[in-house]
Amino acid sequence: MENEKNTAEQIEPVAGSPVQDEAESAGDGAAAEVQTPPPVAAKDMAAIQEANEKLRSEKQELYDRLLRKQAEFENYRKRMQREKHELIELANADLIRALLPSLDGLERALKHRDAGVPEAFYKGLELIYRELLDVLTRAGVVPVETVGQIFDPHLHQAVETVEAAGHRDQEIVEELQKGYKLKHRLLRPAIVKVVVAPKEAKIVAKPEAASEQN
Repeated sequence: MENEKNTAEQIEPVAGSPVQDEAESAGDGAAAEVQTPPPVAAKDMAAIQEANEKLRSEKQELYDRLLRKQAEFENYRKRMQREKHELIELANADLIRALLPSLDGLERALKHRDAGVPEAFYKGLELIYRELLDVLTRAGVVPVETVGQIFDPHLHQAVETVEAAGHRDQEIVEELQKGYKLKHRLLRPAIVKVVVAPKEAKIVAKPEAASEQN
């Protein structure tokens, strides 16, 4: 065993020897052969370019489709938010509209006070009225402008017309019941009294004197 080992060590190529140089040259040749790619034929290059262009076209198509889907989803999201907001606003409008008669009753009670009722009672009513009005104001409820404004059939309901000097035609001179709006939506029209222009005096021609009878 020792003799065989010694023999193997003796035949190992020495650095710089012809055997070592031949082995290194063979290794360099193999590496050079692996690193050098084979030449590509012209038709193969054309096929590669065609496949590359096809992939680019498919990529652009998929990207455009993705952008359209994103735009459609964004529009859908905005539409759902708008419909949800409108639904909530309609529900609030119904609730606020149901509270308006109570608000009217408090206003009438505060305007027409009974001397026999203690003042503390009316102070309590006034406090309730102000709190209710503040809640409605924070919700977006605003009264419809009436006195001094020109009659608008979309906001006002005229129940009486009068002729009054010094006022414009169709001008509101008195508010009989308040109207309210919830932001841009009309909750209840205002009931008002409107001025109309005075009628022109009719000129009646006097009949000519009858001719004397024979």
